[in-house]
Amino acid sequence: MKKRSLILVEGHLGIGLLYVKAAQRLGLHPITLSADPAQYDYLAAERSVSIRVDTDNLDSLIRECSRLRATYDIEGITGFSGSDESAIVTAGKLCRYFDLPGPNPASIERCCDKFTQRQLLAGAGVPIPAYRLAANATEVEHFAAEIGLPVLLKPAEGSGSVGVRLCRTIDELAEHTTYLLGGKHIWRSSPRILVEEFAQGPYYCVDLMGNEIVGISAGEFGPPPHFVFREFTYPATLADVDHERIADISLNSLRALALAWGPTCIEFRWTKLGPIVIEVNPRLGGAPTPQLLNLAYGVDLIAEHIKLVIGDEWDSVRRHSQTAVARFLTPDRDGIVDWNDTDNLAAAVPGLAEVKWYVERKTPIVRKGDYRDWIGYVIAASPSLGQTEAVLQHAVDVIDCSITPFSALGE
Repeated sequence: MKKRSLILVEGHLGIGLLYVKAAQRLGLHPITLSADPAQYDYLAAERSVSIRVDTDNLDSLIRECSRLRATYDIEGITGFSGSDESAIVTAGKLCRYFDLPGPNPASIERCCDKFTQRQLLAGAGVPIPAYRLAANATEVEHFAAEIGLPVLLKPAEGSGSVGVRLCRTIDELAEHTTYLLGGKHIWRSSPRILVEEFAQGPYYCVDLMGNEIVGISAGEFGPPPHFVFREFTYPATLADVDHERIADISLNSLRALALAWGPTCIEFRWTKLGPIVIEVNPRLGGAPTPQLLNLAYGVDLIAEHIKLVIGDEWDSVRRHSQTAVARFLTPDRDGIVDWNDTDNLAAAVPGLAEVKWYVERKTPIVRKGDYRDWIGYVIAASPSLGQTEAVLQHAVDVIDCSITPFSALGE
């Protein structure tokens, strides 16, 4: 009898392991197809099957999946986002080819082009910041003057705030334009820069599955000009009427982008004019979003996503209600990072759910101004926000993470 399998196009350093384990709990045999399986250390640790294949080549993936069907019953195929959402688009195309449940790859592709996304949202009356698309420094300067400083400069493709910066002055604008166009930023296609109005106000993120809202979180960033998350809180504290406004705009956004299948996360800023959509991401949010949803509501969105992928019924029934908060550990300077022993910290601090490190102790850190600046996070959950924040602060104090500047090492 053939083993039931789930094909994962590429892996994910944040949530890949959660997918592997959830698939195994559901009686599936996870198989990861990757251009470089060795970059995902959890595959070896879990002894999970991985196959090296060019995941940018659809024909190669079709041949590999066809070969695997001789040994496995492929129940479903899904993909992870990395520097872009190309693997999710590719997984959607594979689902179409093999007649399996999956998203519309054309809708995902349109959504991943930030300029096209904004055109579609604006056409549907979804509130978004003013924006222009620039191809060179002259256009960037011209459009920034039209919109008015401060503005955001961001690549028209990509994720994780890579290449995104708030430009408050002409000098900052010129500096970041030079960075984006001068060869330091890696482009998958011809350079295209979005010049965007800076929508100021509290940040919220809506997690959906299909047309159903699973949760709404509040987020906080570190200091500008970059947008590196410092904290996420589930659920966001919103009045019923405000919750309804965000929900209505979220569903309108999905209709505008023809995203009616699978997980989506939609980012908002609540400005003086009300909620404005900053970004629609046609995927599940990365770690620690799934863990926070599970702690706050008792909803394992990864397992439910896998059920959807293999054609089973899924549900998002909330089994409990808590306040779950993740605080990211980020360096305030470049240097060598170190911290106290944290192996047993979660067990020793009541309410602390997880301590995760992305780097080893004594690692040299050079900040990049995006998600790659996270060196780890701590998660706590309790019946109240005040209690959860107190647990987090206690944990951070115990960890006592420090950065020794490079300059101090040479003294």
